[in-house]
Amino acid sequence: MNWTIALVVTVLCIGGALFSLTAAIGLNRLPDFYTRMHAASKAGTVGSGLLLLAVGLYSQELAVFGCAFVGFLFVVLTAPISAHLLAKSAHLAGYKLSFHSVKDDLEADRKSN
Repeated sequence: MNWTIALVVTVLCIGGALFSLTAAIGLNRLPDFYTRMHAASKAGTVGSGLLLLAVGLYSQELAVFGCAFVGFLFVVLTAPISAHLLAKSAHLAGYKLSFHSVKDDLEADRKSN
């Protein structure tokens, strides 16, 4: 493996690990379900995507990189959508926002159902 690929893989691994760590800390420290869901979907998606790209580059095989890239696309396209739908369902079910939240944009939707 040449130094350029090793450097790129290292940067991707460190970046993915830091985003994943941020998502894990957010899950533990944030006050309510909705902010936790936001941390898990945003930072977790970027972290896992960077780690998948690092694995694909590290292998130096086109087939493995292709599978890792398809996995990256799948995670990037599906995780934010599923998190949004889960949060909207939780809101409709009546999960309360934290007292830190200043505005509930979906309040009218819950009252109409």
